[in-house]
Amino acid sequence: MKLITYEKDSKSFIGSIDEGGIVAFENDPSIPKDMLGFLDEGLSSMEKAKSLHADKKNRIALSDVNLKAPISRPPKIIAIGLNYSDHLEEVKAAGREIDKPEVPMIFNKQSLSANGPFSEVHDPSVSEMLDFEGELTIVIGKKCRHVAKEDAHKVIAGYTIANDFSVRDWQLRVPTFTIGKSFDTHCPFGPAIVTPDELTDPHNLDIKTFVNGEERQSSNTKHLMFNCFDLVEHLSTAFTLEPGDLILTGTPGGVGVVEGKFLKQGDVVKVEIAELGYIENKIIDEPR
Repeated sequence: MKLITYEKDSKSFIGSIDEGGIVAFENDPSIPKDMLGFLDEGLSSMEKAKSLHADKKNRIALSDVNLKAPISRPPKIIAIGLNYSDHLEEVKAAGREIDKPEVPMIFNKQSLSANGPFSEVHDPSVSEMLDFEGELTIVIGKKCRHVAKEDAHKVIAGYTIANDFSVRDWQLRVPTFTIGKSFDTHCPFGPAIVTPDELTDPHNLDIKTFVNGEERQSSNTKHLMFNCFDLVEHLSTAFTLEPGDLILTGTPGGVGVVEGKFLKQGDVVKVEIAELGYIENKIIDEPR
């Protein structure tokens, strides 16, 4: 299934979507009303949702709703740096002395950076170095710790698309990256959480990023140096993963900072991943 959160008549609901439209989970009162509750309930909710989804009646047209971030405030947003070989090489070519990571390079984005798949993204008033990073994103579906790589697929609820917007000068002035990665609105994701059974292989998906229609990134998730299951194993060694946690798996080569091409107000950034769909966000002036 493709799990979504949507807004209709100024109220938020969860459901699923396919070519026929949206299935409203509110049609079964026993299903939790928000995505975190749905994921936390696990298999029980998923089976009820599958039964609803199988019914081709009572669909809502996509044009009648607004798609929101699938999870309004994820418990954790964990991100991985330098996880595509082509991105590593372009960073080295730009003058940074850095070796291939022996372990994943981990940083956090604050949960309030979460944003909708088609929502506007703020251009910070304190910087002129706003950049994009299209990323395959893991959504955790089960509370877990010490997960072996071969079991990692069992704790993944699904996959989605995120854009790890980055304020480069704020990011690079300190070694932890967090502040430059966590400006409000700077983690749009969606449009859906696609369950693993819907994908042929999460490690063989084309990923592309466009700015105003111009292709800036083009790669495939097979080029991840640490794949999704590696990351779940590594992270769960240190701390508990919970339903609704996001793991942004890294971005391929083509980021703007390498060529000094930063985003400006009015730009439209689209990230597209095969079998997952796309997200698209317009850059606007930061409200004050």
